Amino acid sequence: QVQLVESRGGLVHTGGSLRLSCAASGSIFSINDMGWYRQAPGKQRELVAGITSGGRTRYAESMKGRVTISRDNAKNTVYLQMNSLKPEDTAVYYCYMEIVLAGHPQRYDYWGQGTQVTVSS
Repeated sequence: QVQLVESRGGLVHTGGSLRLSCAASGSIFSINDMGWYRQAPGKQRELVAGITSGGRTRYAESMKGRVTISRDNAKNTVYLQMNSLKPEDTAVYYCYMEIVLAGHPQRYDYWGQGTQVTVSS
């Protein structure tokens, strides 16, 4: 059994910053890709940022230059530093990990519970 636990989001003003974290626990052998998605009301879930096990990153065009994704493999944790936040960044943010379980050859996708980020104008 694997669980992903996200840090609390919050309410920030336009231009503010917020750092999210997501830690995985359980019978983990290794973690491949990690990432963050978000879903605003009435919209589809979309990628914010992703990071491979080798450290390669990718970002949504709308977030480039304003967010940084990083990971701590020793802690099975992924971080999302968000700066210069805008009202349109308001959404529920979900972390994602592709995990290989101990004793299993397959990879499974796991999601965090989601955390609300609200940016006020």
